[in-house]
Amino acid sequence: MFDKTIKTEALQDFKTHLHGELIAPGDDTYDSARKVWNGMIDKYPALIALCADVADVFRSVQFARTQQLVVAVRSGGHSYPGHSTCDGGLVIDLSRMKAIQVDPGKRTARVQAGVTLGECIREMQKFGLAIPVGTASETGLAGLTLGGGLGWLMGKYGLTMDSLLAVEMVTADGRVLRASSNEHPDLFWAVRGGGGNFGIVTSFEFLLHPVDTLLAGLIFYPVDRSIEVLQLYREFSRSTPDELTAYAALTTMPNGVAGAAIGVCYCGSLKEGERLIAPIRTLGSPLADMIRPMSYLELISMLDAGVPRGHSYYSKAHSLKHLDDEVFQIMFDYSAMRTTPVEQITLQHVHGAASRIDPSETAFALREEHYAFQLMTSWNGEETTSQAGTHIDWTRRLWAEIEPFAVAETYANYLEDEGEAHIRTSYGANYKRLARVKNVYDPTNFFHLNQNIKPTVER
Repeated sequence: MFDKTIKTEALQDFKTHLHGELIAPGDDTYDSARKVWNGMIDKYPALIALCADVADVFRSVQFARTQQLVVAVRSGGHSYPGHSTCDGGLVIDLSRMKAIQVDPGKRTARVQAGVTLGECIREMQKFGLAIPVGTASETGLAGLTLGGGLGWLMGKYGLTMDSLLAVEMVTADGRVLRASSNEHPDLFWAVRGGGGNFGIVTSFEFLLHPVDTLLAGLIFYPVDRSIEVLQLYREFSRSTPDELTAYAALTTMPNGVAGAAIGVCYCGSLKEGERLIAPIRTLGSPLADMIRPMSYLELISMLDAGVPRGHSYYSKAHSLKHLDDEVFQIMFDYSAMRTTPVEQITLQHVHGAASRIDPSETAFALREEHYAFQLMTSWNGEETTSQAGTHIDWTRRLWAEIEPFAVAETYANYLEDEGEAHIRTSYGANYKRLARVKNVYDPTNFFHLNQNIKPTVER
């Protein structure tokens, strides 16, 4: 709740000079402003600064430091463990900073940190251009990019962060910096995969890529054919070209029927795409075949109905170099034991351009071809604490069963609060270098509500 130690004079000065809006407990908009996408997160910040510009972010950092407030940074607010809010501290909210400037001639764009994936792609596709992004249009672009950015176009164009040319950011000591390959290159290396550990990124500069109509969508098969579908996916994904990215999932259809799905996105000629995806139609008699020509915006909006704002979410993840039949059997067995209708077991094939970058080139360490394995449990919030615990327990038990088949590194954007040891292993050999960058730009760990990389300097 509201921290009575905040000095009244300092608070009034902060509010007066803020171009945006400052929200406190008792204000009419406080309850809606404090809520985030994950309904399981229920926190009460002392203040929420709805920033209008970089100057507001700068003032917010200064105010929090002088008043010794915990800081949470919110852009899209889609953090599974709720890192974008806090109890008793200051939420620096960038969600109103939504400027997008596209230069089609240079094929670049400058995007502020409050932009969602849908807003970003909607503007870029007017020029037949785009960047690789994730799979839900309401996700914040900032968090996705800073954590890496798995998505449908990663085989052709890499992760979201691989299209990053520069960032503007406010550091813990109040500096406004531009980081790129030749300006603060150590910082630029770290923010590409290291999350929000090093400051608040207020805008991103991206290199854009040509993206036309895609052949994309999902094909669903009956749940009793899950093993066949997963085996087909394994063979299919082994030979996909860069232009074709494929996912597999044991999940439910929009009508609530459980099934096994293969999702594809081909960014090339539609005729060639139809030829390449033909193998996934060989099982016959699907429950639904939703693969068709569509725009990129349609594709990243396709799964939005499955992740509505306000539902409760819990996520766990692994990285798999190989897909063994034993893994498929475990997936099938746990899918049959699911505790809610909305429990998704997903495999994302990370390949092509995303896997041809040296692991030391960016903070994101896992650059070999692999499968990102994510478990996501969701419920509508009406369950009791005991029922919610049952859903979480299902996720944890399945995660533990898969662990013997996994490698150490994990995609940071899928992590819950896993603890320091897991974060260290997720970054592999890059962790020590990340800690050194943290020592330079945030030696007091001012920004610690994230997948935290702790400084190692003496305080």
